[in-house]
Amino acid sequence: MSDIRKKTIAGLKAGDSFSLTRTFTEEETLTFGEISRDQNPVHYSDEFARAKNLQGKICHGLLVGGMITEVGGQIGWLASGMNFRFRRPVYFGDTITCAFTITEVDERNRARAEAVLSNQYGEAVIDAWLTGVLPGPEEQQVMSAMLAEQKDLPGS
Repeated sequence: MSDIRKKTIAGLKAGDSFSLTRTFTEEETLTFGEISRDQNPVHYSDEFARAKNLQGKICHGLLVGGMITEVGGQIGWLASGMNFRFRRPVYFGDTITCAFTITEVDERNRARAEAVLSNQYGEAVIDAWLTGVLPGPEEQQVMSAMLAEQKDLPGS
């Protein structure tokens, strides 16, 4: 079971933070382009990317920003809003770390969080602000029971 899931079952609060790392590939970008239908040439043509003053083809911003959904999925976060600021391009082979921090939780489990995604050089590539609903006691019990019964949840 992931540490994220363990913290969720124990109960989440403001100040809880999570970190994960991933390296992005050209193959993932091509697949994301097929799914999203984002066929911007900046993802497919080095020549076009260089004309945009980039070093070469780049990953889709939402593919990289999607790292926050890995954390959210482990938590069982029900998203109500996401806001991204794309600060730097992510190139194929870049390793990105997502630092996700819960900043507020109210009595109804509505929450706010912030995430900073940084490349292998420590440069922020995306800032994100999120709103949503955290699992309450009943959902925590269901998650715990599923794990106890070997009904594996992905990422467990």
